[in-house]
Amino acid sequence: MRPDSTRPGAALVQQAVRKSGLSQRCGPVENVALSRCRSLLQNAGMIYGYARVSTNAQDLANQLDQLKAAGCERIFHDKLSGLTKERPQLKRLLQAAALGDTVIIPAIDRLSRDTADLLTIARDLKAAGVGLRSLAEPVIDTTSEFSDIVLAVLGLAAKLEHKRIRERTAIGRAAAKAAGKRLGRAPKMTPAQIKEAIQRREAGLETLATIGRSYNASASTISRLKLEQTGARNV
Repeated sequence: MRPDSTRPGAALVQQAVRKSGLSQRCGPVENVALSRCRSLLQNAGMIYGYARVSTNAQDLANQLDQLKAAGCERIFHDKLSGLTKERPQLKRLLQAAALGDTVIIPAIDRLSRDTADLLTIARDLKAAGVGLRSLAEPVIDTTSEFSDIVLAVLGLAAKLEHKRIRERTAIGRAAAKAAGKRLGRAPKMTPAQIKEAIQRREAGLETLATIGRSYNASASTISRLKLEQTGARNV
């Protein structure tokens, strides 16, 4: 099965692989046989599988068939978005996997759509002595002698993803600013409320905390209010 470059995260990993030089060390990803995921050491532990779809309307059958064909003895699966941190079955898998075990996934985006999260999971598994292998991206194999390089590749992919997120955010903020949109949190108080609160504050008949409770604002917020925030020149 060839890596699908249209999947979120797959392109970043492939780019990171090229940057790291791992493809030169191991040969082209396309030439890494799927059979490697079945030729585990005779003394290896349990082979776990993990599958995921985003909604109940999606079918897990294809992923489950791939994992069974790869020799998985026990398969966990979730029907949740890959961006959701709390994935019950993934949590159960991570708790069940022990030293010498291997976790096989159909593709890296089935484990997580967040590259940084994927890197964290891979590192946690390696620290516990558990291997991680991807069927669609055979170069992602922490059971090989190149495991440290694999984790470095994932780390580089996570950095590339973070960089792209920052760039998209900056572009979005610039476009919003150019369009005259106000950035940041929406104000807690309307101009009319601000003007009224200033008048009450200046009268000196109430504490700042009392005034603040009227507008669901803190005393410090009331103390910082300025007439300019209302767009008026005089109270």
